Formats: sequence, structure tokens, C-alpha cells
Amino acid sequence: MNHHRAVAGLIIFLLFSVGNFTAVPQIRRKPQVTGGLCAHLIQSAGFPCTEHQTKTKDGFLLGLQRVSSRSTIVRGEMGHPVLLIHGLFMAGDAWFMNSASQSLGFILADQGFDVWVGNVRGTRWSHGHVSLSVKNKEFWDWSWQELALYDLAEMIRYVNKITKAKIFVVGHSQGTIMSLAVFTKPDIVDMVKAAALLCPISYLDHITSDFVLRLVKIRLDEVILALGIHQLNFKSNMGTQIMDMMCDGHIHCDIWLSAITGKNCCFNDSRIDFYLEYEPNPSSSKNLHHLFQMIRKGSFAMYDYGMWKNLMRYKQPKPPVFDISQIPTSLPLWMGYGGNDALADVIDVQHTLKGLKSKPDLLYIEEYGHIDFLLSTRVKTDVYNDMIRFFSSVQKVSSFK
Repeated sequence: MNHHRAVAGLIIFLLFSVGNFTAVPQIRRKPQVTGGLCAHLIQSAGFPCTEHQTKTKDGFLLGLQRVSSRSTIVRGEMGHPVLLIHGLFMAGDAWFMNSASQSLGFILADQGFDVWVGNVRGTRWSHGHVSLSVKNKEFWDWSWQELALYDLAEMIRYVNKITKAKIFVVGHSQGTIMSLAVFTKPDIVDMVKAAALLCPISYLDHITSDFVLRLVKIRLDEVILALGIHQLNFKSNMGTQIMDMMCDGHIHCDIWLSAITGKNCCFNDSRIDFYLEYEPNPSSSKNLHHLFQMIRKGSFAMYDYGMWKNLMRYKQPKPPVFDISQIPTSLPLWMGYGGNDALADVIDVQHTLKGLKSKPDLLYIEEYGHIDFLLSTRVKTDVYNDMIRFFSSVQKVSSFK
């Protein structure tokens, strides 16, 4: 019953989701604060933070935040740059949603890393487009392919230019899809020192989420596009009402979340109201369609426009694949994944590992679900300490070369 209710609610929301991202009841939004993400979440916790902006090759203005330690001593010895890349329907604030002692953005800053927070196009902390309005359908004409090849590529170039150093990249969920895709590009991966991937995804054909599989089966992604809906916005007025209905009490919200992501063992549900002030962020219908293509086809490939449009765009009838065997073995990789993850299924993670020529460091936690890797009450001990150990070992090896 809960699954049917969630599916029905999402469909209703999608049909009425063309609303303005800023037109949201106060219960789900903090009052507007000047200064963006730094002022909203980071400086108020005592961490120095500066706002940055860069432009992609196709004209999107991306917001980045640079975060450093609360300690003046640590801050005086700025460590290695780390770029954090969020997942689907999230933004850079995802790295600060847990308690201060359990949020990766804060932890890395206090450990002395030079933390850079990425925000992809269309999300709250990015800044639109040089000429397109969010009301233009062209503004939403993109999928994770563009997020990888334009957004993430530009973020890496920008941080590399400012810091004059190769960078560590950390991705979660869709952020790992973007990372694995762009790491196949030699000019970009050459600026990356190492990468840590939480819930790594390059294949989705063994996804076990009943909720998502039902949406795939009824071809909801194709229906949405046929209806001329280009933006998926849970922060529209109707979307907010649907979320209020589905999260009517923390138990209902946890059931809804588990139906999508898998059972999360240690999700900090006492902070649900706080999470919903910031998440979810908008994405595009085309992006959802591309993700559903991955599920149906079992491939890690560019967006499939159909044979004739593929011929025009790609000069071949099928979309080109992202060949992860082209990711250089010289790039150190670390991956954390969970046995209860219904989106980054263990079988699909193993498929990814077989496709790589390198042997990543692996952390497997049987009871962890998809959201636990961000919002577990014990994620620092379970996950982040091992990730930081990996980064430190990479730095030590580099210092001996």
C-alpha cells in the first residue's frame, strides 16, 4: 500500500511540477540569506567559507564553495584540494546535512583538506545560465552526460587552476556516474590525483528498488517527456504538498525513502525536517530518462536519442559507451558500497570493478543502504575514516616520488 501511494504521489507531483523553485511553503524552506550555501550552512557552523562561480562550455554558471578548517593553525597549512560531487536531486549542501561531527564536508575541512563543494546546473546553489531562463525548456535539455562532460570537467579545471594542484574527487551516487564518465577523458583525469566513490554506479541493470522498477516498467520517464515536462521539481507547490503527505511523520518518510534507496540501517531520521529544508533539488526529465535507459539497456553509454538522431549527433546508430577500462591504472580509486543499497546494487558494483583495469581499495558494509553513506549516525567511524586513510596514503606515496 505504501509503495502504491508513493508511486501515485510522485506521478501527481510530476504532472504539476512546473512551479518556481523559490515558491515553497516556509515549513520546507529557510528564509533567504545572502551569500549562498556558505552563509546558509557553513559559516554558521564556524567554518571559513568563500563562494566561487565558473562557467561551463555550454553557458551554465556553476556555484562552488571553498571550505577550510575552524582551526587557524590547521588553516595556515592548507592541505590537498578535495572536490565533493553530490548525487541526484541533491546539491552541495548534502555534504553538510548530518551533524557537524558526521558530515564529510566539515570532517575533511577540520582534517586540513582544502574542501571544494560542487553544485551542478539547475540546483539551488548554482547560478543559472548566461542567456537561458529556468522557464526555457532548453535550460533543462541535459542529462548526467552533460553533468559529467561539462559541469564536473569545468569544476575540476577551475579548482586545478586556482589551487595549482591535482585534486582529490569524492562522489556519491550520481556523482560517481559523472566521475567514472569524465575519468575516461585523458585531459581531465590528468588533473585528478585520486578519487573516492560512495555507492559507485556505472551500471544499473540489477537495481532492486521496487519503487524505481515500477516507474521504469510504466515508462514514466517517457510519459513525462511526451507531456512536455522538462523540469523535475519537488520544491514546486504541488511537489511540496505531496512530500508533506508522504512524510506525514518520520515513520512514513523513512518507509518512502527505503522504498526508493533500500533499507538504511543507521539513517539519522531525527533530522528529517532539517533535510527537507534543503532537499530535494531539481533535476531534468531528460536526466531521469537517461538513468532509466541505463536500467533498461544495462549499458554505461551516452544518451540514446534513437537511431536517426544518434546518427546525426554521434555518427553511429547507437550511443557511444563510456569505456571505464580507459580510466588509467595510475589513478588511485577507493570505493565504499553497501549490502542494502537498492540503487548501487552489489552485482552492478562488481560489474564496474570487472571493467576497471585498476584494483580500487574497497570498503563493503553489509547493513548500509544508499543514504547511510551520507547520513548514517556513525558514518565517520564506518566510512570516512577509511576514506581519509586512503587519501593520506596517496599523499605519502606521492611525497616519496
